[in-house]
Order: sequence, then C-alpha cells, then structure tokens
Amino acid sequence: MNKKTRLACMGVALGAALIGLGVAYESLWCDPREYLQGSADPQAPHRLSRDGVTVEFEARPLAGDELQEGSFANIRFKVSDQASGQPLSGMAPGAWLDPTQSAPEGDRDQSCKARVALFLKSSIGARPLLDLNSYFLLMMNKDASLTVIDPTVSVGGVTSTMARIDLPGQPMDWVATADDRQVFVSIPERGKVSVIDTETFTRVADLDAGDQPLRVALQPDQHRLWVGNNSSDPAKGGVTVIDVPGRNTLKTFNTGGGHHEIAFSGDSRYAYVSNRDSGTLSVIDIPEMRLAKTIKVGPHPLSVSYSALSQAVYVVDGEEGSVRVFDARNHQLRHTVQAEQGLGPMRFSSDGRYGIVLNTLENQALVIDASTDKLIHRIPVAAEPYQLTFTKGYAYVRGLASPKVSMINLASLGDGRSPIIQGFEAGPAAPRQAGDLPLAQGLSVSRDDNSVFVVNPVDNTTYFYAEGMNAPMSGYNNRGHQARAAIVVDRSLRELAPGVYGSTVKMPAAGKFDVAFLLNQPQIIHCFSTDVIAAPNAGKRKGAHAEFIGLDRPLSQHSAVTARVRIVGDDG
Repeated sequence: MNKKTRLACMGVALGAALIGLGVAYESLWCDPREYLQGSADPQAPHRLSRDGVTVEFEARPLAGDELQEGSFANIRFKVSDQASGQPLSGMAPGAWLDPTQSAPEGDRDQSCKARVALFLKSSIGARPLLDLNSYFLLMMNKDASLTVIDPTVSVGGVTSTMARIDLPGQPMDWVATADDRQVFVSIPERGKVSVIDTETFTRVADLDAGDQPLRVALQPDQHRLWVGNNSSDPAKGGVTVIDVPGRNTLKTFNTGGGHHEIAFSGDSRYAYVSNRDSGTLSVIDIPEMRLAKTIKVGPHPLSVSYSALSQAVYVVDGEEGSVRVFDARNHQLRHTVQAEQGLGPMRFSSDGRYGIVLNTLENQALVIDASTDKLIHRIPVAAEPYQLTFTKGYAYVRGLASPKVSMINLASLGDGRSPIIQGFEAGPAAPRQAGDLPLAQGLSVSRDDNSVFVVNPVDNTTYFYAEGMNAPMSGYNNRGHQARAAIVVDRSLRELAPGVYGSTVKMPAAGKFDVAFLLNQPQIIHCFSTDVIAAPNAGKRKGAHAEFIGLDRPLSQHSAVTARVRIVGDDG
C-alpha cells in the first residue's frame, strides 16, 4: 500500500519541531485583526507579511458561497518570500481553529498566545475545536474490530485509545484513500469490504466484495477499489472491482486460482493481478474493463510490483526464485532476474529506482536497480523477512522470526557500492509467536516520512521509531484488544503545491473563529479569523448538557468515589 508523502513530525517529533516556539511563550505574537489587509469578500485571502515571509490565508466552502457548520471547506495557507514572491516549500506549518474569545482589544494578542501555548502541550483538557496538525493511529485487531489511538494524548499516563470501531468479521487487509478520508477493510468470512469514515471514525458501509476477499488495493487515480478473491473454487478466483465514489460493485474478473496480488500502471490504465495457483499474471484494461491478456509467469507467483521509472511490471516467483520483468506498455517479457528459491514480497522505493524483494529462506533482501533491471545487492536482514516499507531515506524490513527491524539506507545503494544497514528491536519477541497474522502490514510510515510505527503482536504494543535514534522513542499499548497491524490517518496540513499548505475540513460549529497559524522558521504565530454560519436546521436541533450527581459536597483525599453523570436535554 503506497502511502502519501507526509508532513511535519509525529507526536513527540511535532512537539520537538514546535516546542522551540511553544516553550518561549513570551516570544509568540498575534497581530490584531485591524492589521490584516481586508477585502470586500469575507472569504478572500487574508494576508500577513513579517520577517521576510508573506502568508495568505483563505477558507473556501466546497459548496455554496459561505462557510456553514457541518459542511466541508478548503483551508489554505500560501507561504512565500516577501521580497521575491517565490513560494516557500517544505515549511511544515501548524494551524488550529478555535472559537474567538471575547477580550479587550489590547489583550487579544496575549489571549491568542496563551491558547496556542496550550494547544502545543496537547493537553486533553485544552484541545482546540479543530486541530489541523493532528494524526491518528488506526489499529487492526485480531478480533472483529479496529482501535483508534491519538498518539498526542495520554489519559492518566495509561492509554491513548480514543475509540473502537466494530466490524462484521475478522479483518485481513486494508487500504486508505490518498486523502486519508476513507479506509477500506476486507472481511473474508463475510464476503465484504467495510468502509471506515475517518472524519467520524465510524463504519459507514459494508460492500459486497465476492468470495473470500483478502487483498485490497486502490488504483492510483482513486476511482476504483480492487479486491482479490481467494476462493476455494478456482472458477470464482480473481478480483472484484468496486466504484469508490458510488460504493457499488462494477465487475468481477475470474482470473485464476490461489492468492492474488495487485499492482497498477502509474496512469491507472492497467491492473496487474497475479494468480498463485494458476501460475499466471492477468492484465486488465481498466478504462474498457476487460481482461486484456493472461501471461504465464512461473509455477508460483507470489508478488507483483510496478516501477514508474522503468515503466515495467515485476513478477516474483517464490518456487522458481525468479523475477520476471514485463514492459508495462506492450506487456512483453523484457528481462528475467534469476535468484534462489524463497523469494516473496517485493516493493519499490517512492522514486521507482530500487526494487527490494525479500527472501524468507535465505534471510536476505535482494535489490534490483530499475534503471538497468540488474540485481545489485544481496543484503542480510532480520530472520525470515516478510514485510517491507519505504520512507524517503530507508527501506524497513520486518522479520517474522525476530523482533528486529532492519533498515537499509537507500542513499548507500548502487552498483559497486556497499549498502549501509542499521536496525532496532521493536518489542521483546518475534511476531511469529503471536500466531495467525493478517495480510495487512505491521509497519506503517509516519506522516513526516522519516519515521515508522511498528506493531509487535506479541506484547500488543505499537512502537514509534524516528530515523537517527538507537531505539523506538515511544510505544502505544492497545488495551482490551490484540493489535495486528497499523496505519496512520493524517489530518494535518499538506503541501498541495509549492508553498501552498492546506486541508479539507468539516466546519464543526457556527460562530466566529480564530485560525492560529504557526511557522517555525522564521518563528511566527498569527491569528487569522473567519466566520461560519449556522446550518438551516440548526434551530430544530435540541441541545444537551451534563450534570454531575452527588458532587455537591467536599470529597476526602485518597478515597474512592463513584462518579455519576446525568445527560439532560435543553428542554428538561
């Protein structure tokens, strides 16, 4: 599953990036609203120039002319050089949206500073209404559920669990959309794919996905979800295609028996489906939704991967110990890389240059240079390697028979060069000791693209490792469930274009809001403002409030107390 390029650092790293501002509260500043350059259009960009940097802010509704509670809006910050107007890329800003607090005009700056300082602490009692720096960790459990973890918050120093999502059956694989707004989870025993809305962290649909749906993959343009059907009946083995916007099944292709891996051409023109028991690769024309070609690829194809650099498809056969390279344009065999038995998972670095294929029997990672299709390295890695993922700088290899995670420095790769290998322990025991594991990976790249989360299914902990450290920085226990895999759901600002940072958000309420913007270099905090109108049916909704029962008298220190809460509607 290809993950997107991520933004600023995760929890601890985010704090480290921003804390230089957050600790020195007296150095923070916010200009009064009258210093903003106004516009006749209330949603037109607001503009700030300071310390050689110009920041333009806008909040535009996706539908209609005004921002409205419950509706979606595009939040954008354009950051450029004040003198030249050139966009400033890679700035990793932070932002928060919170109701404007009434204060004398002279005190507004201080009020803004204080609130931003609180937001930087990630205190559970002082959260903004909308945090545009947030991210969540979605855990796949052994039972029929998912767990949502907020890594920036710890409740009582015990747990960071935020929510649980029930599923209709035991999950096997998943994939998130490019914007992280939806996650599709395969449920083989039910013949379904469950759809998770990450805005609310609820299961919103269960889609028909054929017989024994296991592997799930989204084509690059995000229009269709492809589901591998590992049916025991060879006549039903193949892939089911689901329309993502419409959430309906488009077609089922009976491509062959066995397990199926799925890859796509970069332009979403072709889907490539391996059929393990049939020993074939099916080439499907996506626009025409037809089976274009079936190619014999060896006795036991285990993996298929695409490189945009070489515009080729790589099919790994574990029994034969070979990697066949097919031209993605004419689907003709271009080259065969011969290795040893035991080959399995294969993936490419984000630039498509280096393909790494794991050999579980030999405890090796083999590196293929896509520019030449040559095998250039055989690298010893963690015992029985079975999972692989990439950041910008490293390939991470997880071993089934070892708690160790091996790191391959991508910059050190090349014909005639000596690869640099590092590693760290992710927990006390090897994943094999946990028993049955899903297809979904226990390795997940963080949003900054230079750190990873690693699930250890034995001690039920997900470890956070930042590149450059000797050991994981933190761990998150999945209390009440047994964690098997993890993915990061990113709600933070992303660089949409050079110097343009933004996100699509759901406006949480009506009113006047401050939008606090933070930049680390140079050190700037500024509070923009925007207005959100009430929804048409706002007057029909009934409010509610909480009343604590039995707390009208002083409590004794160190004594046990039963807290009771009554929820009362505004109508009594």
